[in-house]
Amino acid sequence: MKRITLFLISIPLILISGGSRSGNIHASSAFSLHTVPAVVRINQIGYLPAGIKVAVWGGPGGVTVKEFRLIDASNGKTVYTGKAGKSFGAYGPFGESYRLDFSSFRTPGTYYIKTSSAKSPAFRIGTDVYKGAADFCLRYLRQQRCGFNPFLKDSCHTFDGYTLYGPMPDSTRINAIGGWHDASDYLQYSTTSANTVYHLLAAYRDFPGVFGDQHAASGLSGANNTPDVIDEARWGLDWLMRMHPQSDWLFNQIADDRDHRGMRLPKLDSFYGRGFERPVYFCSGEPQVQGVKYKKMNRSTGVASTAGKFASAFALGHTLLRKTDAAYADSLLRKAYSAYKLGVEKPGVQQTASVMSPYIYAEDNWTDDMELAAAELFGVSRDMKFFRDGRKYAAMEPVTPWLGKDTANHYQWYPFVNPGHFELAKRTSGDARKELTQYLADGIEKVKRKAEKNAFYRGVPFIWCSNNLTTAFAIQCYWYGQLTASRQYAELAQANVDWLFGCNPWGTSMVYGLPAAGDTPVDPHSAFTHICKYPIDGGLVDGPVYGTIYGNLIGIKLAEEDEYAAFQSSLVVYHDDYGDYSTNEPTMDGTAVLIYLLALKENEGLTTEKATPRPAR
Repeated sequence: MKRITLFLISIPLILISGGSRSGNIHASSAFSLHTVPAVVRINQIGYLPAGIKVAVWGGPGGVTVKEFRLIDASNGKTVYTGKAGKSFGAYGPFGESYRLDFSSFRTPGTYYIKTSSAKSPAFRIGTDVYKGAADFCLRYLRQQRCGFNPFLKDSCHTFDGYTLYGPMPDSTRINAIGGWHDASDYLQYSTTSANTVYHLLAAYRDFPGVFGDQHAASGLSGANNTPDVIDEARWGLDWLMRMHPQSDWLFNQIADDRDHRGMRLPKLDSFYGRGFERPVYFCSGEPQVQGVKYKKMNRSTGVASTAGKFASAFALGHTLLRKTDAAYADSLLRKAYSAYKLGVEKPGVQQTASVMSPYIYAEDNWTDDMELAAAELFGVSRDMKFFRDGRKYAAMEPVTPWLGKDTANHYQWYPFVNPGHFELAKRTSGDARKELTQYLADGIEKVKRKAEKNAFYRGVPFIWCSNNLTTAFAIQCYWYGQLTASRQYAELAQANVDWLFGCNPWGTSMVYGLPAAGDTPVDPHSAFTHICKYPIDGGLVDGPVYGTIYGNLIGIKLAEEDEYAAFQSSLVVYHDDYGDYSTNEPTMDGTAVLIYLLALKENEGLTTEKATPRPAR
């Protein structure tokens, strides 16, 4: 019998919005009261020898843990005994919880943790535990390709598209073929795509040694003397250039929520009244439709939120490709300047459009996008004007607004991390560097104050796409460490990495197929898996949501018995079930940000660990 536990925890109502990953919801939930089993949760990928190594014990109220043992899985011998430390009390399904810290143990091997009441799965300690993880997640992006799809070895959406809201007559034909599908639907958004391109490029720039070359530019198998991560970034850059075809034209999205009429493979859609063509929405900088029957318009005020993302992706693309493809890189730079100019001329946000429902990507901030664009253009040109612009934009939003909060509209503060602070700070010194670095610290501290109250060291809110926020926040902690040579937030950063790979109430990884032998998603909200049983290797699912969100969601019906029923709670819910679109849908941009984080972790294993002496057992 699967059991569910209730602990009454006061949580604010959560407001979120979106499309396939969407819904404006005020909700409450109730769970039956049962006893939760005692468990030890670990990072299933493993731990770096010189890194932070913490597991979490959770169990029924009234049970105490004094110490734990680390046991060599090869021979059953205890190699380390540690104190459990203080109880963190109730969290989610658990009545008691403890952090089990074994960071001082550094010997590579395969181990498990045992207490008097629970035993963990086996895990590895080693410098190579993250090896290949970033490349593995590129599989999901290749599978999300629009136009020619190398996974299906077929093409889709080859008639895109016809324009709306532009200076040209509506229904003007434009070539917008390519890019990636946003999630398990087939909409395409410029903002999420540009953010994806930027993080792929930044991952290669910062950690080039971790990426391999096993695929051609088409995405089909076969090396082409170009790292696969650059092939994937160029696929996105090609599409972004089509979405910015001339200096005063910028497009924001392809298709709309009419897409959500049913699950199918990405062949040919005919939902839009023009045969197989789909609408391509222009960045008008003015309100656009937000659910016809609701008689609403979105709150668009400008184009800078989109233009800034284009400009930063183009500028970084130029920087990385100018030695290998000068003509292409020059085209990227011209488009970076023209996109930045549009952002300066039309400050504000360009929100997405919807037709059937009122749910959209309700982005409300734009100065972070222009700050990053200014930072990258400063890196290319060394023109101090861009540096001054960047600092001005940075001061307008020193802390990404979701940090420390419990509520947000869907994608309201996007992207979920501000690379602009990091990029500007590393290109300067003195007071400017200190100021920009402090902005990062101020945001981290807001989350840290919440995290210190629970054993999972969890301060990221359980709103829609919580895994995307988790990934982005871990990167922000690491960036602060790189700027300051400080390990002040190392434990907090690692706790967020550990959460993604199993150190969470459910004991599951949030990435399809990673690690290969672990507990990972098998039944995500995806047409590929649901219709054809295709694996979606490397896809990061949306992640847990507050019980208050889940309780009144419309249209959720679990297809199978909940294998995690014992670990659901009024605080937070997660299901590995096709029927739960709120927690188990993979996303393209979240996966791309995860690729950066995994590249960082693999690089950490390749570099800092090599010089670490190994203590005798």
